[in-house]
Order: sequence, then structure tokens, then C-alpha cells
Amino acid sequence: MKDLLIVSHCILNHAAKVEQDEAELAGEYKIREELLQLVLKKDVQLFQMPCPEFCCLGLDRGNIHGADSPVVAENTRIRSAMKNDSTNMKLSRLADYVVQQIIEYKKYGFEIIGIIGANRSPNCGVETTSDNNAEINGMGLFVEKIVNQLLQENMSVPMIGIKGTDNIQEKLHQLVNREL
Repeated sequence: MKDLLIVSHCILNHAAKVEQDEAELAGEYKIREELLQLVLKKDVQLFQMPCPEFCCLGLDRGNIHGADSPVVAENTRIRSAMKNDSTNMKLSRLADYVVQQIIEYKKYGFEIIGIIGANRSPNCGVETTSDNNAEINGMGLFVEKIVNQLLQENMSVPMIGIKGTDNIQEKLHQLVNREL
């Protein structure tokens, strides 16, 4: 049986993020490096989810100056924009795409180790998200749709959220009962 780990798009591709300050991205570069070392060492397959914000709103998320705003303020604006009817429909289709792939992988014997989301994200947060110009407890809109669709399929997948300040080893240990 092959192990499969599902990750938020920006964990592997920082170019998809609004925030491009190299100093602030340094912790995220470290997470990507440690994650890739671990999955290569243990022969774990990776499934990179689409970036819902990039797919629905574009690289600038509909605000060319968004990177100049405080992160949680811009994330709150993005969260609001993602609730627009047409954007929300696109978001639902992206969640369908992810869940259909999970179903297909499971059908062919893959063990889904879990999903790693991006905490504080208005869409991919697992333990925290952004709303009302603050980082709050809760799931992002995209992750919430994925969870709800998995429940409709009588499935669940373990999830963790990470940020650039996290210890990736500890977080991955929370996800699996064995050391990756």
C-alpha cells in the first residue's frame, strides 16, 4: 500500500501567495524543505491541492495592493470575496475535484495519511483561519467544503494546519501515529 499526503498548494509553491516578503517567507521555505525531505525519505506520495484563491480570484486576489495590507486584514477581504456566489461555486467545484481524487486514490489502495492545510488562511486553514481582521479558531472556507463533502461520502481524513513558525516534525507527528 502506498501512502499519500495531501498538501495545500502554497506549502509547495510559495509563488501562489500574495505575501512575497522574503523575510516572512523564510519559515515557510524551511517547512517546505523539511516536508520534502521527510516524504522522500519515507517514499510518501504528494497530492498538491489547487490554490482556491489563485483559481478563483487570481494571483493578486483582486487587490493589486493586497500585499501591502496586514495579513489578517487582507485575508479577511479575501474570505469575503470568496463568499460571492460565482466565486463560491468555483470553490465548491475545486473541493469536488479534491474529494473525487481522494475517493479514487482510496479505491486503488492508497492510504491517505492526511491533509496539511495552511493555518491562518481564509481558505486552507485547518485549526485557524482569518476573519474580522484577526486570526481565529476555525477552518478556512475551502477546507470546510472538503470536510463536508468527505462527510457526505462517509469518509474522514486526518488534518493538520501549519504556519511558518511551526515545528514541522511535531505537526506531522500529530498527523500520524508513526514517525515519518
